[in-house]
Amino acid sequence: MKIGRVWLVGAGPGNPGLLTLRGKEVLDDADCVVFDRLVGDGVLSYIPPSAEMIDVGKEGGNHPVPQSEIENIIVREALLGKKVVRLKGGDPFVFGRGGEEIEALIANNIPYEVVPGITSAIAAPSSAGIPVTHRGLAASLHIITAHTKSGGIAETDYEALAKLGGTLLFLMGASSVREICRALMANGMSPDTPAAAVENGTTASQRRITAPLSEFEKKCEEEKLHSPAIIMVGECAALGEKFDFKKYLPLSGYKIVVTRPRSRAGRLSKMLRAEGAEVVEIPCISTSLIDQELPNLDGYGWIGFTSAAGVESFFELLAKNKRDVRTIGNAKIAAIGSVTAEALRSRGLTADFVPDIYDGENMAVGLAQLAGREKILMLRAEDGSPELTEQLKSRGCDFTEISLYRTEYEKPRFVPKDINCIVFTSASTVRGFVGAFDGFKTAKVCCIGRQTAKAAREAGFKNIKTAEKAELEYLIKSVEED
Repeated sequence: MKIGRVWLVGAGPGNPGLLTLRGKEVLDDADCVVFDRLVGDGVLSYIPPSAEMIDVGKEGGNHPVPQSEIENIIVREALLGKKVVRLKGGDPFVFGRGGEEIEALIANNIPYEVVPGITSAIAAPSSAGIPVTHRGLAASLHIITAHTKSGGIAETDYEALAKLGGTLLFLMGASSVREICRALMANGMSPDTPAAAVENGTTASQRRITAPLSEFEKKCEEEKLHSPAIIMVGECAALGEKFDFKKYLPLSGYKIVVTRPRSRAGRLSKMLRAEGAEVVEIPCISTSLIDQELPNLDGYGWIGFTSAAGVESFFELLAKNKRDVRTIGNAKIAAIGSVTAEALRSRGLTADFVPDIYDGENMAVGLAQLAGREKILMLRAEDGSPELTEQLKSRGCDFTEISLYRTEYEKPRFVPKDINCIVFTSASTVRGFVGAFDGFKTAKVCCIGRQTAKAAREAGFKNIKTAEKAELEYLIKSVEED
């Protein structure tokens, strides 16, 4: 069997936006992903459904998978001919033991590539508004591990560190604050030297703790500092409050789960990230085309679309049937909302009717008035809400309903941690999420419309916000509301 290949990929400090482009490319093509505890949920959500996931996470003093076994795993998977991604928090070579794993690969003649990552040593302070160097304050930076290979406190030349005059950055230092503070002061560092801790840097649960070196140990105890945290000592540590940029981002501190299908989550996720949110994409549904022969479209006065997925499915079926958009003749087009209308526009079609309120009832009322005696063709999901067709029937409309696609529920591959909000864009995403996860019923839930909110209530969610209009911009406003 052909030997596979291994990529040692730095996953960055936790926030999925800080995974490199090369890292994402490699991840997209993986057969197997071996990942650490500090890889963020948002990065895990990028792992393709076809790839095997192997969790070798470690946590302060608790090593469920020894380093030697991790090396055996990546060698074993590569020898099976797989494309293996070893996904490591931060950068593989900044106290990430990447060199040890490479030695194991070399010993087994396995080809490999290193994909550098953004180290938390610099990213975490930066995310908290703290520069690691600053003109007139620090002209150098020094990264020190606070733990040894065996997990104990590292032997450190504090006398030398106290005299450096630059910025000191201690990784894995949450449990070593006492020793760091006392040893630096005992070796001549001024008790007034600024110090800072950044916990869960770059993520929604990020915290910054600052105090003079003489008071820092007590402050960290009072604030109950915990891992993962970067400890920073030096004049730059005092700049966090002044340079804090997250105060301008209304969704800073929010970790939001987006439940849309994988192919349509991008725009919403981008809009949320622009407001400062940490976004985790967990597709709870997907759509599959119902392969069928489309009817003759010439006889219809109106063709209605109830989703962007319906638009995509319609054009896919046209192509399969060796037909094109000319077959709709003079039919006018109705779209249930702005997203559906935009999907049509991207295909060269402009909707003649979009209801002011984006739901089935208002679409039916408007279509009934506009169509009169003309025949209506509704193209929609197999399990679409009956509200639309019931309203058309009650108004005596001559309509035909064709299901172009069906909704399928996906089983997520990991459980997100510490989420603040779940965003639902359809009733089916609610059903998919509830079918996949127990709990989360007390989380804030934001829904794009009435039918989605109704499904959330029926599922047992308590804290529900409904967008004023069924548009992504209004959905995000509902997230920002208290």
